[in-house]
Amino acid sequence: MAGETDLKKLLATMTPELRPGTHVFATLPPDAPVPDGLEPMMLFREREGTTAIALEERAKAAGLETVFRCRMVTLNIHSSLEAVGFLAAITTRLAAAGIGVNPVSAFYHDHLFVPADQAEEAMAILKRLAEENRL
Repeated sequence: MAGETDLKKLLATMTPELRPGTHVFATLPPDAPVPDGLEPMMLFREREGTTAIALEERAKAAGLETVFRCRMVTLNIHSSLEAVGFLAAITTRLAAAGIGVNPVSAFYHDHLFVPADQAEEAMAILKRLAEENRL
């Protein structure tokens, strides 16, 4: 099941969805187990440690030091992992508005982690970007 690769179609048909809850980033030492109850949205292992993106209340309950309070935006379009320029177009538009973003590409969708206090502004920008590409 291949995803969409056409940039215009990706931008025009994406439907951004602001997911509930506030997420945070935390790091675990290399080879450390994931704390019980954390249920991270993402784990990524690097030499220096494992990054976990999780709901803030779960990370705090696990006693983790956290950074980057953010909201998760799911771009509801099945984008191909080989699509060219999709995230570049989106992150460029958000950057122009002074909104930092940490994108995560999964098999079916791309997800954006944006500062919690700028999530609604990011949603408005993404909806405008989709509309502009429908014209």
